[in-house]
Amino acid sequence: MKSKGSSRGIFVILALFCVGTIAAYAAENEANNRDWHQWRGPSRDGISLEIGLLRGWSDDGPKELWRISLGEGFSGVSISDGRAYTMFVKGEDEIVVCLDAASGKEIWRYLDDYRFENRQGGDGPRSTPTVDGDRVYVLSAYGRLVAIDALNGKELWSHDFTKAFSSNVPRHGFSTSPIIEGELLLIETGGASGKALLACDKRSGKIVWSSEDDAVGYSSPITETILGKRQTVFFTGRGLVSVSPKDGEIYWRYDWPTRFNVNAATPIFIPPDKIFISSGYDMGAAVVQIKDIDGGLTAAEIWTSREMKNHFSSSVLHDGYLYGFDNAFLKCIDAETGDDQWVQRGFGKGSLIYADGNLIILGEGGNLALAKATPDQYEEIAKKRIFDGRCWTVPTLSGGKLYLRNTEELICFDWSE
Repeated sequence: MKSKGSSRGIFVILALFCVGTIAAYAAENEANNRDWHQWRGPSRDGISLEIGLLRGWSDDGPKELWRISLGEGFSGVSISDGRAYTMFVKGEDEIVVCLDAASGKEIWRYLDDYRFENRQGGDGPRSTPTVDGDRVYVLSAYGRLVAIDALNGKELWSHDFTKAFSSNVPRHGFSTSPIIEGELLLIETGGASGKALLACDKRSGKIVWSSEDDAVGYSSPITETILGKRQTVFFTGRGLVSVSPKDGEIYWRYDWPTRFNVNAATPIFIPPDKIFISSGYDMGAAVVQIKDIDGGLTAAEIWTSREMKNHFSSSVLHDGYLYGFDNAFLKCIDAETGDDQWVQRGFGKGSLIYADGNLIILGEGGNLALAKATPDQYEEIAKKRIFDGRCWTVPTLSGGKLYLRNTEELICFDWSE
């Protein structure tokens, strides 16, 4: 016969087991339902926390849930609260569209700006919508920043960079995507007279601070806590610059001038104190370490290399290795040294994200591939041509669904296991 003490002990063990199981389930459920609400996902690093995802497919390819005609442009797809947001051009107009993420049915559209034309890179918008609660923030290729009501598509406030900040429209159009930090929206404007970097109140649009005179680049900023300080890191046409998101105070700089100011790929934070950058035009890549010297922050160069030249597609970091496109070659390099691990051809200037142990790769010619994220070798699991035409938009993964677009169509695949 068991004693009361032993029964109580068994009860405690069972209770702890149940609590642990519920916590694990809750964590998994939260990861699987996390929105992809901005450029490159929840943390702006091209990494999805979802699990239980597709492990391969037959000759028919992954299951297509819906496909719609869209229009020219390279804007990514942002997902929030069951809605999908992206941008494109039709005729002479640049358009923001809100879709039902499950069906592709249009909910509303907003006429944003005039058609941007670029003979070298293609027409249409470059920036990706940023969704924050009940608002969507978009930037046109001509530099019109707009806050939109996510429910009905009504304009709430706007800033025209060329008129308000004397910004020059870059050769390939404004491409940066706004980032939200607390009650502020931060963005690179390339404005004159100390208005190259800017923060405004996300609700009212009122300018809170502006800073610097950098030539505008094409990259999107990231915000991280490094050495105990919250920092927003911009990759301008001049190089890396870190500022306090609260008031615009400059923390440190690292010069990285590229031809035509084409610093386009997003910086990647390597915890706890390093940042990776990469550019095309034979510039290459670098890793810098942030150091505290006599109470001031500085960026010390760890390595530079020409083995990874991200023309516009950003890399992803996983387990100490960087996976990305060295112009038209898919590569894996060691984040600590910059050394090549493997090289794979056949995708052109594609893009990729990381999810559940694998790389999801979209080639610029429309080839979709699933490959293991391993530094040992390129290990392809499945591959299927899903598009014709240019594909320069990074994939979006949210709620077990994969969203892909080219300059004509938007497709949603079932990506659950």
